[in-house]
Amino acid sequence: RTIIGGRLGFSVEAIARLEPDLIVMTPARQAVNTLLKPMETIGVPVVVLLHRDLQEIFSNLNLLGRVLGTEKHAEQVVAQLQRRLSTIDKQLQGVQPPKVYFETGQNDRGNFTTIRKGHYTYDALIQAGAESIFADLDHINQVSGEAIIAADPDVILVARNEGSVGSIKNRPGWQNIKAIRNDRVFMVPRELFLIPGPRIIDGVEFLAPLLHPQIFSRKENV
Repeated sequence: RTIIGGRLGFSVEAIARLEPDLIVMTPARQAVNTLLKPMETIGVPVVVLLHRDLQEIFSNLNLLGRVLGTEKHAEQVVAQLQRRLSTIDKQLQGVQPPKVYFETGQNDRGNFTTIRKGHYTYDALIQAGAESIFADLDHINQVSGEAIIAADPDVILVARNEGSVGSIKNRPGWQNIKAIRNDRVFMVPRELFLIPGPRIIDGVEFLAPLLHPQIFSRKENV
């Protein structure tokens, strides 16, 4: 495996030595600012993908199909992903959505980061049959513990691949939150919800039975 950089930036020289035919990047970590002009200078084509919501992920797959000359295959992949979402939609028709707090991180000032409208993770939560307790967030995604307690979610989801729900349940003042009283606190895999790509559909399929066990257990027993 060739290392071309990381969180602190990317090496133009290392990328050039690989002689790529195409570079696909996102604006994350200033990749566009540091790589776009140098790649144009040496004649390497670049595709920059935005991934603000679920629909844009589908659009990106179709775009990559056109760029790579596999347009029909990309259309088939997107159609299959959309069919999977449609199946979940049908299973959840008429179901009351629980109020969910979805945590993506925590900072050293005692605040928490969550999801907001216009983001693919928010879309995945809605597709899985839930309602975000912070549906009115606009340009920020930081919330206080007090705001979470006041919202009293039915379910708490924490995107984390290590640790346990015990640390969430024992946060000061959280013991009376409905989700904690009813033991509905769950860790969910970060890679299914915080990486923009086809796996976000896996995330919806993972989450829907977690939020609606009565619906999906009944389906399995039919």
